[in-house]
Amino acid sequence: MKPKVEIYDTTLRDGAQGEGINFSVMDKLRIAERLDSFGIHYIEGGWPGSNPKDLEFFKQAARRKWRSARIAAFSMTRRKGVAVEQDDLMRLILEAKTPVVTIVGKTWLLHVTEVLRAKPDENLGMIGDTIRYLKDHGKTVFYDAEHSFDGYEDEPDYALATWQAAEKAGADCVVLCDTNGGRLPGEIARVTALAKSKLTCAVGIHTHNDCGFGLANAIAGIEAGATQVQGTINGFGERTGNCNLISVIPTLELKLGLRCVPAKSVAKLKELSEYVNEIANVRHDVRAPWVGQTAFAHKGGMHVHAIDRVARSYEHVNPESVGNFRRVLVSDMSGRTNIFMKAKELGFKLATDAPESREITDKVKELENSGYEYEAAEASLALLIRGILDHNPELKFTVDAYHVSMRRDKLESICEATVKVRVGKVVHHTVAEGDGPVNALDGALRSALAKSFPQLKQVTLTDYKVRILDGVAGTAAKTRVLITSTDGKREWGTVGVSENIIEASLQALVDSMEFALLRK
Repeated sequence: MKPKVEIYDTTLRDGAQGEGINFSVMDKLRIAERLDSFGIHYIEGGWPGSNPKDLEFFKQAARRKWRSARIAAFSMTRRKGVAVEQDDLMRLILEAKTPVVTIVGKTWLLHVTEVLRAKPDENLGMIGDTIRYLKDHGKTVFYDAEHSFDGYEDEPDYALATWQAAEKAGADCVVLCDTNGGRLPGEIARVTALAKSKLTCAVGIHTHNDCGFGLANAIAGIEAGATQVQGTINGFGERTGNCNLISVIPTLELKLGLRCVPAKSVAKLKELSEYVNEIANVRHDVRAPWVGQTAFAHKGGMHVHAIDRVARSYEHVNPESVGNFRRVLVSDMSGRTNIFMKAKELGFKLATDAPESREITDKVKELENSGYEYEAAEASLALLIRGILDHNPELKFTVDAYHVSMRRDKLESICEATVKVRVGKVVHHTVAEGDGPVNALDGALRSALAKSFPQLKQVTLTDYKVRILDGVAGTAAKTRVLITSTDGKREWGTVGVSENIIEASLQALVDSMEFALLRK
């Protein structure tokens, strides 16, 4: 049986302190439920008393049944000069009715004397009094030792005294915090190992990512003996964020052989990451380790040739193990193996020695040299491959003519587009207005085609990007347009290139509509 490490999630409290992150009560409950079903051990819901939203969360959380997770409330030690029984913070923490309470206290003597402005012994008393009081009320208590590593570097004896005060008062776990995120993995490992040798209670690790070492420091702490790791989903958090649990979990499970969540949950990791991003209204990081769109994307011809024979030759784990999948990219760096694997991925039957594979490869390189880009435009690539394999099949439609204009009507600018399309022997001629020339053109094209292909009414544009390819040409520069479209079930990208931005946009729009009409 695998050794176990406990996962403590603080997305709803520490993560919510990140810039641009704001959760409603319902958001917090939905995320907590997803974390619970995933198998996270502890879910920190917030700080009772810091805001009405957290109070409401705990009120609703107390009414729900949680499958495996234990909900934790966060607070600080009793205030200086206030008896623990009279401290309003303690009253609020008990009213939260959580089985677990996490208390933060001062480790660094600098903070004790200069920030808290308390005497060293008084701070030790505040730690001990708070933990004893909460233990007397039947709580599981975790002690977050703030600035553990900075404090130990300055005054090692005092730092150790704070941890021992927490342990003596009954803390179930003393969590060492790299609060400033400025320590290196070697320092984390050394101090964690020392704390482990001096304490009899469990030791945890809580790291921040200010130097980019949040994950490395957490792993260093675990390898040195910590049995609880605190972090957030997708690394949300103050400043540059907290240790990213989306990277911690597969590292523990797949690299270190440590059990931290149910085995079946690891394959749902990408889904969890995307779900929390969606709730937080944050665009998913395509380059995120493990779960990003490019995490298992291969572009170089030599790499693709190798993974076609032995996948693990260029992949550190099986993508499916974390819910991700392999992607083969096609560009001017591609070899024939890229084309063969990409064609197979897109649903085409193409033999490795087929003469068309060379033709497709040469055509892609020629077009990419002129400004096209197919990495994010796989629908345009599919149409290109189809055109060569089927020897220029008949298109569903053709655009015979188009016109785009802009006029000012009183105080309002109006864009208008006219499109004439041919479907077989039938010609549709339509006009549409839009917020801009491309929006008007899209509306006119869709309106014309919907008369013969009503299913296109479901297609919408979700993204539109423009890049100037040769800026030295000024207003005559070649422009690349990338469009992302969806029909509500699938999403695809198309590309157009021209010195005329409207013409480039029309190319991408036509590819988008043509692809939407393909059965496969």
